[in-house]
Amino acid sequence: MTPTLEFPLSRRAQNAAGQPISSLMQQALAHPELISLAAGFVDQASLPVELTSAAATSLVSDPVRAREALQYGTAAGHQPLREIVLQRHRNDDGLPACEDQLSVENVVLTAGSNQLLHLVADTILNEGDLVLCGAPTYFVFMGALANLGARSHGVACDDGGLIPEALEDELRRIEAAGELERVKAIYVVSYFDNPSGITLAAERRPQIVEIAKRWSKKQHIYVLDDAAYRSLRYSGEDVPSLQAYDETGETVIVAQTFSKSFSPGIRVGWGILPSALVEPVLNQKGNIDFGSPHFAQHLMAQVLSSGEFDNHVAVLRESYREKQTAMIKAAKEFFSSLDGVHYVKPQGGLYLWMQVPESIDTGIDGKLFAAALQEGVMYVPGIYCYPMEGAPRRHNLMRLSFGVQTPDGIQEGMQKLAAAVRQVL
Repeated sequence: MTPTLEFPLSRRAQNAAGQPISSLMQQALAHPELISLAAGFVDQASLPVELTSAAATSLVSDPVRAREALQYGTAAGHQPLREIVLQRHRNDDGLPACEDQLSVENVVLTAGSNQLLHLVADTILNEGDLVLCGAPTYFVFMGALANLGARSHGVACDDGGLIPEALEDELRRIEAAGELERVKAIYVVSYFDNPSGITLAAERRPQIVEIAKRWSKKQHIYVLDDAAYRSLRYSGEDVPSLQAYDETGETVIVAQTFSKSFSPGIRVGWGILPSALVEPVLNQKGNIDFGSPHFAQHLMAQVLSSGEFDNHVAVLRESYREKQTAMIKAAKEFFSSLDGVHYVKPQGGLYLWMQVPESIDTGIDGKLFAAALQEGVMYVPGIYCYPMEGAPRRHNLMRLSFGVQTPDGIQEGMQKLAAAVRQVL
């Protein structure tokens, strides 16, 4: 009799099972007729086909440049693009090069910002280590932390984002529990947060950097500034990144991407890292990919050098501003008569974070999710966005995305969602 063989999985593979994104994708595939207010995808119609075609044609028309682009690149990435990225970051933060502690050597190009987040986490975290983050926060990054055996620890937020006083309180609790040495990073989605849409208040940014430095007693606590949505601002004035307040350049890590502002299919993101982290991150990266997609990096350098990128972003902002207006209008029209519903209009990004009455569980096993599917609409349950530790998890919130749908689709989806809420009430 042939013995039954076991197929053991690594602990990391086991930790990766059951992620929320998989469940949501399964629901979407099982119900293709749904109006999805869940998917955080970009607008299909806005993808820059003509601009990409022109850039690719220009790139391949020069055999020398084309062969360079089609060859392996370095782990750090295409240097001309790294230089452009750094200069644009300085311009956005209002920092002249002479006042900036960073150089192009601090810039690492990646396959989207998620790869950068994973590389940094894999570089600084051991199993059982802690990352402090907002409650709520980006659930895919929490999944990456769980995959590594690390722990996400929630810090209370309000309409101004992560609360510095609450951050101090959590650090004191962790220190009292004898686990301060486990804290390795503070993670912040600083512009138009995914999921809440909140932008971290300008006055809180230097406070969070100062807290990280002051609490770095036996080990360095980094601030991981996820600025993936910074380009998608529809109202208000831009504010400097947290890195603008890191005078020594030793504490703040910035993660950015062209996925939201240009194309997710190009898969080009980047990180601006403290010097002490550059080599360790590149060592990790070299083991994984021999350098992220090199042709895509040359393509993005061509797009940025052409001067057309900012024009594209301006058109993109107008499209998303219209969609956001449609969602806010529909929220007022269909939800205003319901007690216990609350939301804050974001200044940008792709999401609206909506609270419903306390009696309603928005989770995937709750009555509202089933009622919404029956009505023909889907959302992201808010419970997925809360860390397992720290600040209390809330069950009556949901993330709504206006990125994919047309204004008419958003209107219809919000009407169906409101009907589902009324049915459950």
